[in-house]
Amino acid sequence: MDAGVTMHELAITQSVVETVLRHTGTQRVTLVRLQVGRLTGVVPEAMEFCFELATEGTPLHGATLEIERPVGHARCRTCQDDFDLPDLIALCPCGSADVEIVNGRELQVLSVDVA
Repeated sequence: MDAGVTMHELAITQSVVETVLRHTGTQRVTLVRLQVGRLTGVVPEAMEFCFELATEGTPLHGATLEIERPVGHARCRTCQDDFDLPDLIALCPCGSADVEIVNGRELQVLSVDVA
């Protein structure tokens, strides 16, 4: 795994763990559900690896991490078309780069299950 990618995901994952701990305190957490849009640049497999490291010694240790990956979606300001973005290249099928990204950049905790 690329060290740069892993460091990026480690920082994000540590922030997620800190956020969950602020809300759950010392309660044992069994499941964390995240929404990580495909246009965030976050690699889910790296985040899953980092989750194990970041939760060590916390009430989240051993919890399952579920990651929902919504696709990117954009609207073209030139032709008014709505279209999916499979990757970070924001280009309308009409050729225009004047697009508004509607979704795909989400990075949020959806829910947490506690024991």
